[in-house]
Amino acid sequence: MSASTDAAVTPDSHEQRFPATIEGRLLYGIAIVFSLFQIATAAHLVDMPSQVVRALHVGFLLLLGFPLVMANLRQGALFTALAWLLAALGVAVAAYQFIEYEDLIFRAGDLEPRDLYFGVVAIFTVFAASWLIMGPALPIISGIFLAYCFFGQYLPAPLNHRGYDFAQVIDHMAYGTEGIYGVPTYVSSTYIFLFILFGSFLERAGMIKLFTDVSLGLVGHKRGGPAKVSVISSGLMGTISGSGVANVVTTGQFTIPLMKRFGYRPAFAGGVEATSSMGGQIMPPVMGAVAFIMAETLGVEYAEIVKAALIPAILYFASVFWMVHLEAGKRGLMGLDPAQLPSPLRAIREQWYLLLPLIALVWLLFSGYTPLFAGTAGLALTMLLVLGSSIALGLPNIVIRTIFWIGVGIAGAAFFRYGFNAVLIAILILIAWNAVTSGGRQALKLSVDSLADGAKTALPVGIACAVVGIIVGTMTLTGAANTFGQFVVAVGAHSLFLSLVLTMITCIVLGMGIPTIPNYIITSSIAGPALLELGVPLIVSHMFVFYFGILADLTPPVALACFAAAPIAKESGLRISLEAVKVAAAGFVIPFMAVYTPALMLQDGGALANAIGYPLAVIYIVIKAGLSIGLWGVAVIGYFNAPLPVLHRIVAVMAAFFLVAAMPITDEIGFALVFLFGFLAWKFPGRDGVRTETGPPPTGVA
Repeated sequence: MSASTDAAVTPDSHEQRFPATIEGRLLYGIAIVFSLFQIATAAHLVDMPSQVVRALHVGFLLLLGFPLVMANLRQGALFTALAWLLAALGVAVAAYQFIEYEDLIFRAGDLEPRDLYFGVVAIFTVFAASWLIMGPALPIISGIFLAYCFFGQYLPAPLNHRGYDFAQVIDHMAYGTEGIYGVPTYVSSTYIFLFILFGSFLERAGMIKLFTDVSLGLVGHKRGGPAKVSVISSGLMGTISGSGVANVVTTGQFTIPLMKRFGYRPAFAGGVEATSSMGGQIMPPVMGAVAFIMAETLGVEYAEIVKAALIPAILYFASVFWMVHLEAGKRGLMGLDPAQLPSPLRAIREQWYLLLPLIALVWLLFSGYTPLFAGTAGLALTMLLVLGSSIALGLPNIVIRTIFWIGVGIAGAAFFRYGFNAVLIAILILIAWNAVTSGGRQALKLSVDSLADGAKTALPVGIACAVVGIIVGTMTLTGAANTFGQFVVAVGAHSLFLSLVLTMITCIVLGMGIPTIPNYIITSSIAGPALLELGVPLIVSHMFVFYFGILADLTPPVALACFAAAPIAKESGLRISLEAVKVAAAGFVIPFMAVYTPALMLQDGGALANAIGYPLAVIYIVIKAGLSIGLWGVAVIGYFNAPLPVLHRIVAVMAAFFLVAAMPITDEIGFALVFLFGFLAWKFPGRDGVRTETGPPPTGVA
């Protein structure tokens, strides 16, 4: 899937699961109803105005979120009652928006007292849910913006605004489509939720095992094989789960202990897993939730976002792969025993059908269909496969099984001609069939669990989208973005590089404790227009913000992804973060290079493309970026076929820096230093310290 659920796991948060109690079973049922509601609205089985769908979406989030988190914290009857009270208030707000929808439209700008009461309750419950589920960082930041709406007129110029009365602020934030129910909540209630469900079904159907087996078979026997398995499996997981932190706690349970067992330092192992997992959000074809929000915000097709992300994502993962290869060479860490590893071809041959929904999803996204249609179709096909597989196993021979799968395929194809109703009939038939067989009942349980898990996973994403709407609403109400934007533009008039550094720092600071989605929304609202005014192409400016929002989860002192890896690696989250920053060098380099040469993101414009033409500019910048990333890895790890002396590493750092800088003659200096490094490495190689042992197989891999 493609939803960023980074807020779901923080260093000190309690894992959200359904308790084995009556209350837990009730919450489990609410989660299933939530998912079914989202499917019904996405498939137009139930048609409602967008504003109502958004309000009910937030209502479900509050109804499920408050009691579920409190049940897992086990704080006693008083806090449980308080959680259910807050949940009831959230439902009351959603019901009020549903019942009063048309009247609220006519009363827009002239609210009645009861409208104000419900508006205040809506804002309060969203803030409370955000604090409970994700911690204080995001609600505090959003609260500062909300306070600015009320008291900003008392600040000195140019920070002040004209002033807004209480009713106007509440109307803007709690009603309409500018505040809580703005674009982020719209995307959460449509694309994001569907793709979360899509990933949930595939994960429970065995996709994680398929990715792990393929990764082990491809690179497990190579030098540093365990770490390379982490890079590939985490990248593949990004195609169905765009959450970096979620990837850490799934694939990391296997890859981090495996890396440690084969000699990687715990901090480095955790850093590799965190860096690889965060890359899932930028890895096409199915990226993180931010990609869908970006497409909706910019008004471009999703395929355009994928095109811009393609080369940077390849360079990002190539960089991580290169870093673990160098670390393995430096420490003499070889691979796993090939005889004990699974065959990637056999794994695909046995579970190839799991790839069909993913392939169909990618085809739809690149064929001009909307993400909502593609996500609905992908989810429908996944449900047909999960329910059909258990039935097919019980059929007597291959001929009947083939006929059965042809029938299922026809039902899936009917989606494109007759819509979801045709597939719904097929799904209901498969459900009835499964209900009368023992293996089928297990498939039904898997499907129901996937619905519940999807709703649970959507909690932090949806709540983050709702509360960050306060920030976006402040921008649209007060025009606060203009103040920061004018400052960035003023700095950029003297130095574009300083403007980019300022934007990067803003992204990283805001990312200390808040997930990628609100980070992107905040910084793109503030800095995006400013970078555009400085001549940075629209998609490139938003991708710049997106990248550093992701890297904020790797950057000390907070580094959510690294602290999620800490208990698995049994190492300090701060030490893991320091290693992750080194491993993620490409993530810090690529956005800057893309601003100066947009061809790196396959975008038109830039001095280089104007000088030598677009195709040559793409080739040139990819080669230059690859050299820069490669040299940075050599300098950081201190190894290139042999341990490197200090002089070699200094030359490598200087060469990498000059290749990144886009000023007169810097490229010439950079390439000259590349040749100097090559000469030094050839004539004055370091001491070779490579061992050639092959490690034991990981338990349970064969």
